[in-house]
Amino acid sequence: MSGPTTRVLTVLELLQAHGQLGGGELAQRLGVNRRTVRRYIRILEDLGIPVMTEQGRYGGYRLVAGFKLPPMMFTNEETLAISLGLLSAKQLGLTDAAPAIASVQAKLERVMPDKLKGRARAISETARVILPRKEPNLDEHALDTLATATETARSVHFIYHAPQHPEMERNIDPYGLVFRQGRWYVTGFCHLRSAMRSFRLDRISEVQLLADRFTRPADFDAAEFLHQSFMAWNNTHAVSLTFHTDPATLASLFDPGEYCRDGIQQTADGLLMETHVDSFEWFASWLAQLTFAFTIHSPAELKHAVKAHATRLLDSCR
Repeated sequence: MSGPTTRVLTVLELLQAHGQLGGGELAQRLGVNRRTVRRYIRILEDLGIPVMTEQGRYGGYRLVAGFKLPPMMFTNEETLAISLGLLSAKQLGLTDAAPAIASVQAKLERVMPDKLKGRARAISETARVILPRKEPNLDEHALDTLATATETARSVHFIYHAPQHPEMERNIDPYGLVFRQGRWYVTGFCHLRSAMRSFRLDRISEVQLLADRFTRPADFDAAEFLHQSFMAWNNTHAVSLTFHTDPATLASLFDPGEYCRDGIQQTADGLLMETHVDSFEWFASWLAQLTFAFTIHSPAELKHAVKAHATRLLDSCR
């Protein structure tokens, strides 16, 4: 079900489209009672939207004559940023992301000038953003709940399913969410360990918002903390490979410093990278997108993962 903010905006859209609607009809369309409709009207008035209330049998709510939302003015660069951002969001695992994003696009187009509307549609129809395949979550609402908890600084309770370990209940103060190597992570203060921890969302279930509040450190960077954690984790896999390309081409694809503590080494054969990855399958799918050759030195498990990925691609061509 849509949230209160969405329904308040829906009231505005209905009044713009129909001129005047009664409280009963609005309540029926929104799936709420008349009292809630009146609360939504007050919210619109608090936002500066001029809503007229007509009493009586044929009364209802309508916007003041001549009122229209002004068109949203974006530069070409801003339009590109919004359109590409919406394309990327489709792949990041938000619950009901596709209809929500389609709704955002439609609402933006309704208030965009025709020229910008055409540019946004062209980008949406012709551009493609390829992100790593997201691992499925045990709890499809985990990302939404954790995003709310992070925004409102509320603690959460969940069950964590670590491999080769029994299920464990955790309470944490979520400081931030990070999407890395095809997976979502939540980073924050773990009450059980009394220390900072990061948790994979595809191993989390039964996420619940708690009443407890917390204060996030002002200078905390969730992405940097996760990066340092990756460098220190013993359960990640060491890999070694050579990219047969030049430094500028490799740097255009990713920041070597994000994955390699010691950076990339130039050799006679190319660019040697020695790093750690959390998933052979994800790394294999990333390597498959490269436009230049590479040689895997170790481990054998990565070679097997690349071969398996190549087999799946070949099978899809039959």
